[in-house]
Amino acid sequence: MKQKYLIGVDLGGTNTVFGIVDSEGNIICEDSIKTQSFPRIEDFVEACAQSVEPLIERVGGKELIGGMGIGAPNANYYTGSIAEAPNLPWKGEVPLAKLLSERLHLNVVMTNDANAAAMGEMIYGAARGMRHFIVITLGTGVGSGIVIDGKLVYGSDGFAGELGHLIIDRSADARLCGCGRRGCLETYCSARGIVRTAQEQMEAGCPTLLSGVNELSALEIYKAAKQGDAVAIETFRRTGELLGAACADITTFCSPEAYIFFGGPMRSHEFIMPHIIKTYNAQVMPIYRNRCKFLLSELMDKNAAVLGAAALMA
Repeated sequence: MKQKYLIGVDLGGTNTVFGIVDSEGNIICEDSIKTQSFPRIEDFVEACAQSVEPLIERVGGKELIGGMGIGAPNANYYTGSIAEAPNLPWKGEVPLAKLLSERLHLNVVMTNDANAAAMGEMIYGAARGMRHFIVITLGTGVGSGIVIDGKLVYGSDGFAGELGHLIIDRSADARLCGCGRRGCLETYCSARGIVRTAQEQMEAGCPTLLSGVNELSALEIYKAAKQGDAVAIETFRRTGELLGAACADITTFCSPEAYIFFGGPMRSHEFIMPHIIKTYNAQVMPIYRNRCKFLLSELMDKNAAVLGAAALMA
């Protein structure tokens, strides 16, 4: 019998979400468990199996399933393991793909969430038909998935593609990053970095509607920008320029067809994207100028993490 479905798993620090995905990128059914409820990896694997097996039966049985893909923090595609993920309850190197494969008797592959997002765009989203592109995810951090000649770039050890940790500020007072270095793209263009950019202007005394906001967020900054707030608009200008400059540098080594942006901050794309494109074309080598597309993810309003994970098996 022909296999019709794939299983996508989004393993997050709070929830682990399972979805059965058809060939058109539709999530047929899904379920979830609380990741932190299982301090022992063996118990987590058993809970995963008990959640996903009823979904498999609902679509007609295991013979219709082509495999399981998992997107997870600190996941290594080569080893199928998660290593020292700070927001997960298990320490050391956890061979999750192997454990789930043995329990479910399915082929299981795993990679980090940004790489899964890139595969999702290639199979179901904005990168369909492309063989050279980069997905940049803006959220708590800045992640990226690099696809060259139709294949994800994993590097020698499985951890290639950390474009969020390009140094874009080498000044003495550059922001300290969680990776231990200073001036990483992530410290300026993640949701947290965007908030910090606005806060620095507020601390400098710039008048803004944001002064009355109790919990400043990228969403609140977007709301203020739509009302014409100068600090909010300036915050997104700086964010876009830094992303554009970073993309101009990245292009020199892989010349992608497109950069595809995903994540909450890109809901402010009308204030960010024009500055990305303008700065990119001003700073990129002339041979690359005006040849690259800058696109929004087509999976923003779908369960992109589950679709991306499922796409690993496509």
